Parts: sequence; C-alpha cells; structure tokens
Amino acid sequence: MSPTTKPKRFPTSSHNNLIRLTRRLIPPLSSERHKGQAGKVAIVGGSKDYCGAPYFASISCMRLGSDMSHTICQPTSSQVIKSYSPDLIVHPILDPELNESEREKELRSVLSRVQSVVLGPGLGREPFMMDCAKLCIRLCREMDIYLVVDADGLWLVQDQPEVILGYEKAVLTPNVVEFERLCKALDVKEEESLVMEGSNPKREERVKRLAKALGGPVILEKGKLDRITDGIEMLENDLRGGLKRCGGQGDILSGCLGTFLAWSEIYRRERIQGKGRGCGEEEKEEEDGGGLLKESELPLYSAFGASLVARTCSRLAFERLGRSMLAQDLLPEVGRAYEILFGEDPDVE
Repeated sequence: MSPTTKPKRFPTSSHNNLIRLTRRLIPPLSSERHKGQAGKVAIVGGSKDYCGAPYFASISCMRLGSDMSHTICQPTSSQVIKSYSPDLIVHPILDPELNESEREKELRSVLSRVQSVVLGPGLGREPFMMDCAKLCIRLCREMDIYLVVDADGLWLVQDQPEVILGYEKAVLTPNVVEFERLCKALDVKEEESLVMEGSNPKREERVKRLAKALGGPVILEKGKLDRITDGIEMLENDLRGGLKRCGGQGDILSGCLGTFLAWSEIYRRERIQGKGRGCGEEEKEEEDGGGLLKESELPLYSAFGASLVARTCSRLAFERLGRSMLAQDLLPEVGRAYEILFGEDPDVE
C-alpha cells in the first residue's frame, strides 16, 4: 500500500452499521437451544501471585452471555478462584507435579469442550507457566480453536513470536507498552516520513504492519482509541470509556472477547450446517448490506464487539463511582452495556 493511500475500510465505516454487523454473531436466546450453545470459553491463567485476573476474565465472559467458562490454573490459585463465585468451573491442571504428557492430556480434554480460549490473565512469567502457555497455543492450533492472547501470554509471544505466526484464529490484545515490545520483537519500526489521512496515520499504519509481520493473527491495540486490524482491514473504536485506568479492565475485555469468539465459532458452524438464526435473521443481514459474514472477518468483528462492551462498562462504572472505581465495579455493568449496544433498541449515538 502506498504511504499516501487511505487504509482500506469495511463496506461502510459507520459506527452504528459496524455494530449491526457485529450483532449478527450473537446467538439468539431460545428454548430450542441447550446448555453450551450460547458459548463455552476456557480461561488459561491463574498462578500463585495472580488470582483476580482469571476471575475477571471468566466471570465477564459469562456476564456477557456465554453459558460456561472453564478456568485453567495452577493448584496454588484454584481454591482462591473458586471462592470468588460458585458459577466458576476451575481446573487446577497447570501443575508442576504432573509430567508433561499428563498435563497435555488434561489440557486437551478441557479444550475439546470449548469454542474459544483466553490465554494470559494471571499467567505470570515463570518458565513453567511460559511452557504451559506454549502448550496451550500449540493445542489451540492443532484443534483449530479461536484464541485470545493477552497479558503475560504476550510476554511469551514477544520472546517466541514463532508460536503464533500465521494463526488466523488468534487475536492479540496489547496495551501501549505491550505493543511496543511486540513491535521491537518483530522489528516493526516507526516510519517518520509517513504521510496519510486519518486520526493518527503513523500509529494506524504501524499497527497494520505488526499484524502483517505476524501473518494471520488480528491485533486489538488498546489505547485512547482501540485499533483492530488483520494487516489489511482496519476498524477503530473511539467510544467513550471511563477515565480511571485501574488494573483488571484488560481482563474483562479479554473475557468479553472470548465470548464473542465463541459466538463466532457457533455462527461459523451453523452457517456450514445450513442452519439459519431464525427471527428474520436472513432478511436483517440483507438490510444491513453484504450478506453473510466471511469467516476471515469473524475475529475482527469479535474484537470490535468486545472493545465496545469493555469501553461502555468502564464508562458506566466511572459515571457511578468516579475515582473510586475498581475492576470489580465493571462486572455488574456488562449486561447493561450489552443491552445498550446490542439490545432490541441499541442506544449508541
């Protein structure tokens, strides 16, 4: 792409239209569906020092609408995580006492039950946990499972980018610092001479070049505005969030993204099987323009949806509590954010 070429967008860059397109991923609530058909997500993290992060990711994915979450963690954190909520299913299989083949067998068994995996919340950076993260990525690739890589999962990727290169079902969610580390690891430098249209053309182009260097994964770069790209298409979300940047908000985003990716897998399977969503869904898709979503677009729209929900939760909690807001205060707002964005009469003007 020429340095003076405006980045390619989706058929329309209208925020509301993008929300309507994202809404297609969401399976309807129906008496015809059974447990698990609204999403099953695995959260891989939780070490001796970090128990809150996997809880925030696990509970937010269910608050958004996933039926079940499986939290995979170290034995040292399992009882603490379980104590936070009876809704959580916790598997203490990241156990140094298990040999490698036993650990792989246990992990494969849990992953076979889910439609998406979130790797990183509370993972820590100990060599053993990095080995577990590497195993998780390998199994997701072998089993063709959607994967979110966040937090300390990105620490592994910056050190060993080959573990994720080319995997088109992965979404990486770096913050500003993590983004710079990934760029350094993949030799994606700033181009001082770059001149383009856009809100921040140098940054926008650099995010796209990082995604291209990874050769498949989508990047959701978190910041003043969230940029989402696969290296070709670019979506931006500048919806207003809260002004308090407390720890744990990124875990809530990653949990919501896990749910959207699980919904993407359900959407993909139902389309392959020729099952419509009912309730005039086909007509709605034609009205939105563009027909069915392409499989390659699903991670992009999933990341966009999760970004919308996380920002809206943050805004709603901040409006109530201001400086005293904590990550746990966002959790009651997840359902409300969903209704504002994707309910029958969304209010996103």
